[in-house]
Amino acid sequence: MRDLDLLPKAHLHLHFTGSMSVATLRLLARRAGIAMPGTLVDQVALDVPYDRRGWYRFQRNYDMARAVVRGEEALRLVVREAASDDAREGSRRLELQVDPSTYAPSVGGLTAALEIILDEARAASATTGVQVGIIVAASRLRHPLDARTLARLAVRYAGSGPGEVVGFGLSNDERQGDTPEWEGAFRIIRRAGLPAMPHAGELLGADHVREVLGTLHPARIGHGVRSVESPDLLARIVDLGITLEVCPASNVHLGVYPTADQVPLRDLVDSGAQVALGADDPLLFLSRLSDQYRIAREVHGFSDAELADLARASIRASTAADADKARWMSEVDAWLAA
Repeated sequence: MRDLDLLPKAHLHLHFTGSMSVATLRLLARRAGIAMPGTLVDQVALDVPYDRRGWYRFQRNYDMARAVVRGEEALRLVVREAASDDAREGSRRLELQVDPSTYAPSVGGLTAALEIILDEARAASATTGVQVGIIVAASRLRHPLDARTLARLAVRYAGSGPGEVVGFGLSNDERQGDTPEWEGAFRIIRRAGLPAMPHAGELLGADHVREVLGTLHPARIGHGVRSVESPDLLARIVDLGITLEVCPASNVHLGVYPTADQVPLRDLVDSGAQVALGADDPLLFLSRLSDQYRIAREVHGFSDAELADLARASIRASTAADADKARWMSEVDAWLAA
């Protein structure tokens, strides 16, 4: 079998704090003088039940990890490590998702936080060879007006190259808030030509995905696995050419599906949907990008040709320049021909 770390691919669903290694978390916690709970540093993947209490446990752990990312050097370290880890796994393009609001107080504000992250994304792109773009993401746990502030900030730094804002997302517990309340923020980015990449179809089912389609007009959907519950909806997603950022390990660890074989990866692909595999939060789930391809191979029986198709889908769905996409597609062909 071909080496999955050598398969050229794009990584389109990775959260900022969740991208850290346990070793980096320990380092930043020590620098910040903050004790980390055993659930974050015991090298055991977090597993929670599929209910509000389970999500609360996940969010509590994530927030404790996020609290140690303080100051400019910590922000830069997270970006550098994410790019370096992706480089080892054959990633050609990383679109790293971040809500700069949390990190703003330690560096002097929202603009400073985003500019530091973008600057390091440019530097990391040059040193690792992985193009790093940034997705600014609003949180469902904050007021929708905060999302409009982030949308305006995202538009100011919008582009498609390394170290630029390449999309705008909406993350966190999709059971929180009323989705149309965030339409204003997405209208701002849509007018500026910035792609929408909200989460949907993970904790809620097909009806919520349908609502997100109608109100936020996504180019990609974070997760989206539960679109499979409605054949009509899934057919519409296929017709619209919307890519689903599927994170198999995350779906199991968050209790969306009880086992990896029940994640509907094969059903989504067979329906004609464009699927880009992502790691979501490796810090908590201890499962990185290539591991998602291994799940596709070992659990769902994907052949190397089918894995190459998944890699191609991730590259197509990225916001990279067409010339770069064409080069990476050729590299996928070479991997398959080897």
